[in-house]
Amino acid sequence: MSTGETLLPVADRAGVRRAVLRLVRADLRAFAGTLLLNVLAAAAGLAGPWLVGRIIDEVRAGRGAGAVDRLALWILLCSLAQLLLARRARWAGNRFGERTLARVREDFVENVLALPSSVVERAGAGDLTARGTADVATVGTTLRDAGPELLINTVQGLFVLGTVFVLDPLLGGIGLLALTPIWLVLRWYLRRARDAYLAEGAAGSAVAEIIAATAEGARTVEAFGLAERRITASRDAVERSRRARFRTLFLRSVFFPVIETTYALPAATALLLGGWLHARGEVGVGAVVAAALYLRQFVDPLDQILMRVEQLQSSGASFARVEGLAGACGPAEGRTTRTASAAGRTVPAPAPESDARIEVRGVHYAYDHGAEVLHGVDLAIRPGERLALVGPSGAGKTTLSRLLAGVDRPGTGTVTVGGVPVADLAPEVLRRQVVLVTQEHHVFLGTVRENLRIAEPTATDAGLWAALTAVGADAWVRELPAGLDTRLGTGGHPTDGSQAQQLALARVVLADPHTLILDEATALLDPATARHTERALAAVLRGRTVIAVAHRLHTAHDADRVAVMEHGRLTELGAHDELVAAGGTYAALWRTWHGDAARP
Repeated sequence: MSTGETLLPVADRAGVRRAVLRLVRADLRAFAGTLLLNVLAAAAGLAGPWLVGRIIDEVRAGRGAGAVDRLALWILLCSLAQLLLARRARWAGNRFGERTLARVREDFVENVLALPSSVVERAGAGDLTARGTADVATVGTTLRDAGPELLINTVQGLFVLGTVFVLDPLLGGIGLLALTPIWLVLRWYLRRARDAYLAEGAAGSAVAEIIAATAEGARTVEAFGLAERRITASRDAVERSRRARFRTLFLRSVFFPVIETTYALPAATALLLGGWLHARGEVGVGAVVAAALYLRQFVDPLDQILMRVEQLQSSGASFARVEGLAGACGPAEGRTTRTASAAGRTVPAPAPESDARIEVRGVHYAYDHGAEVLHGVDLAIRPGERLALVGPSGAGKTTLSRLLAGVDRPGTGTVTVGGVPVADLAPEVLRRQVVLVTQEHHVFLGTVRENLRIAEPTATDAGLWAALTAVGADAWVRELPAGLDTRLGTGGHPTDGSQAQQLALARVVLADPHTLILDEATALLDPATARHTERALAAVLRGRTVIAVAHRLHTAHDADRVAVMEHGRLTELGAHDELVAAGGTYAALWRTWHGDAARP
């Protein structure tokens, strides 16, 4: 795997070949049937030039019109057979391509859903969107059109060229030698095309990413007067994309003129050499005409093959980007009983919930090889404990919560749950153990019921209402036109930030994780609603481990213990009353929150 200019991996040539073979094996019978039909169509198409040669020889030999008519009838029948077989072969090829494209799309969706959150966040939405739209569309066009056409023309070309060699090996060899310029320019093109098309795809992703980021942060851009800066960045990205596209255009502008001017050489060479051989009495006129016709016929499939080869370079680069996502997901085998690490090692399943102790030992962490933001953090969290993480902005609270949730892997040190590294747990196992809830939530297109059942597909309506009640969302859901069946999102009932947040928390209740990490999970709710929701969740998750990044200190007041973070270090740890009495950093934060005159 390689990454190129993007954080999402790109499959190498060997990986692309393995993926193609996997797709062919998945529908091997259809592929074999398509290949057989193409072979039969190509064989039927070979009869025409040979029969024309026979007609010439029959006429020169003084045969009557009856012999010519019989041969002409065979030409008609063979042409009709070729038409019907080619049509059926094209239908079979398109059907095979559509089914294969469906598998590519399904695999892409599965790989996207299996991507670690950290990979998605660092790569950005632009690259992922470009792969799921432009790249998948390019692959689809190839599977529907270029793939079947390439197969048909390759079989026809090989049959035609082989027939020339059967007629006269010398004529076939000379015709093949006349294709040397095409072979040379094809080698030159193939050496450069894949990297050029990968660069073009990466540049297109960069444009999509900057447009998406600018649109998403439009209010921030306007508020801070960043419009000119974003316009400049967009222009730079578009310019890089233009240069990348001009590079592939240059390759095509060299490749196609050379092959177009070479097409006439095989037939012309065969006629010249054939005439010389005929003058010496070594070959008949019929054989020379047939060879010239075959080589002229060979130009059509050759032209299509070379055209499709150019298209395959573009679609191959797109398929490498689509298939590359599998390299970021890790192996999928055995995830029901054992989990796989990013390096492919298997690790034991987590300990039972009764012994699922979370331990942080000697953790250091830095973002993208920058300065460390966590420095030797040690922390043990007992099962069922409610822990509040507090501290000033930039202290490392969110970073630690991401490590506890398995979103990121520590640079050094370990973060384990039940003795198993959290980052090594497969997504489906991790989501039943640890769930991170932030203030960034998404309402999916669909009904309220469908939005909730993402967390628990088998949940009953009674369970859905219980989850909504637990987070205080039952009132506004009951007021919707169709209740749980009301469609949300674009084209449906609009939801504000607090409602989206409550739906996300209801999904957490349904998922029933062993450990819940709240990082500003109630930031979009008003203080009264936030406190009600947190208390409701505490009641629902009693006996579960709850870790809250506390920006409102009443959350810390209700916790069993409070962990104070400063400059990436854990500086205080204890119960609320103990830390207030100690008069340290937490006590100062508490007094600031309640006012200087407040008393513990």
